Amino acid sequence: MLEELKERVCKANIELFNKGLVIYTWGNVSAIDRQKLLIVIKPSGIPYTELTPDQMVVVDLNGRIVEGSLNPSSDTATHLELYNNFDEVGSIIHTHSTWATIWAQVGKDIPPLGTTHADHFYGSIPCTRDLTENEVLNDYERNTAKVILECFKDKEYTNIPGVLVNKHGVFVWGKNPEEAIYNAVVMEEIAKMAYYTLLMNGNNKKIEKYILDKHYLRKHGQNAYYGQNIHK
Repeated sequence: MLEELKERVCKANIELFNKGLVIYTWGNVSAIDRQKLLIVIKPSGIPYTELTPDQMVVVDLNGRIVEGSLNPSSDTATHLELYNNFDEVGSIIHTHSTWATIWAQVGKDIPPLGTTHADHFYGSIPCTRDLTENEVLNDYERNTAKVILECFKDKEYTNIPGVLVNKHGVFVWGKNPEEAIYNAVVMEEIAKMAYYTLLMNGNNKKIEKYILDKHYLRKHGQNAYYGQNIHK
């Protein structure tokens, strides 16, 4: 079942490790088949160096295991809640990558300070509020998704494909596992750049809106013109 998607999800999980975004078992990748309404996700606690496609776990949107002999990631409920609310998302990644997690632990948004950020994220990458004690003790993983969703009440999740969870780590997404991996790598680099930019100049201002617009919209949307038109 979903053999091709299992291959891609397994490969994406291993790519997280190869890109240095995770160590040991500190993260996970999932992807959804929107026609079958089934999710493929990394099994819990299995090192990346040992992963194989047949170990990937298939669950439905209620979290019931449809196929697989291993337990799915402990973050499965977070992934499911996001899939249920972000209709255009095809893959979700969770990491504790160093630079982005530093921002999460401080509890600060990553501001758009230059065109590198603007090319990929259309504004600040938000950090959630703290979860309450009750939210942590009762349905923690699902409540993690709910505070993420709060951040996107007034933001477009397709324009800002990632978020920081306060004192926790990183969630990013994309149309497919390959795009989600790309966004995770870019977000980590942006977090590092922003850290050092503000270290050198703590009063550094956000990029001007007209430059943000220019750089984001030349790569994204109906009038994008960056790259090659392979259909010509």
